[in-house]
Amino acid sequence: MKFLWIGSPLAVALVWQGLAPSAQAANVQLRITVENLSPANSVSLAPFRFGFGDGTFDAFNAGSAAFLLGQPDIASAPIVSIAEGGSGATWLPGFQAAEPAANVDSLTGPAGPFLPGQSNSAVFTVDTSNRFFTFGTMVVPSNDHFLGNDDPMEYEVFDANGALRLTTIEQGVDEIWDAGSETENPANAAFLPGIGVNAQRENENSVVQFNFTDLSAFNGLATAGGYNFDSSLLTATSPLLRVSFEVVPEPATALLAAFATVGVLVRRR
Repeated sequence: MKFLWIGSPLAVALVWQGLAPSAQAANVQLRITVENLSPANSVSLAPFRFGFGDGTFDAFNAGSAAFLLGQPDIASAPIVSIAEGGSGATWLPGFQAAEPAANVDSLTGPAGPFLPGQSNSAVFTVDTSNRFFTFGTMVVPSNDHFLGNDDPMEYEVFDANGALRLTTIEQGVDEIWDAGSETENPANAAFLPGIGVNAQRENENSVVQFNFTDLSAFNGLATAGGYNFDSSLLTATSPLLRVSFEVVPEPATALLAAFATVGVLVRRR
């Protein structure tokens, strides 16, 4: 009995075809990485709230009030818990109520928020039938500014066969939303220790719209991150957020990848 070492693409393909897990497997281990791309002394991002679902949950609509009909008060609106305090207290349950089979979770920065230039990643179990990704994170310092996707089907992370089709989402400063729910006032703003009291608020009675220029109201103020906020660093073309997705291989898959690199051992009579 002899053994022959084969490193040809055909042999590797045959091994993968016979042993590799199907792309239609229901659950995958997905590494999610969140990066705050803003320059030093500019905006920080609150803990990152997200969910994978079928595209039903719609947290807000541009041009409409964040306060939705049928909710007892404005603070109960899903996007308001994100925009005014960085909390998922109503956003996460709202997502789960709209889509009971959704995978919802949070990712925090190294010290809670993501300070300028900081990133973090973690591995989550995701059902690939939940193809669409929706997220929300407060932009601070502010009263009610945030990042998030208006269209719940904008980001299709998995295709119909369960394969990863989207690896990166990037957003810039010009994609900062103003929830229109609270007036800009440093005395009521988050992330300003000794100045802002986040529990205080004054209704703005406006609508959700893109707006980053109002952040100039916080220029020069000391933040909870230990730096003075410089609004002049923010331009419409500045990058702000990157979210990356990577399927973490199972041990058998990793072994096959090693075979693909060094060759395949097959038996020859």
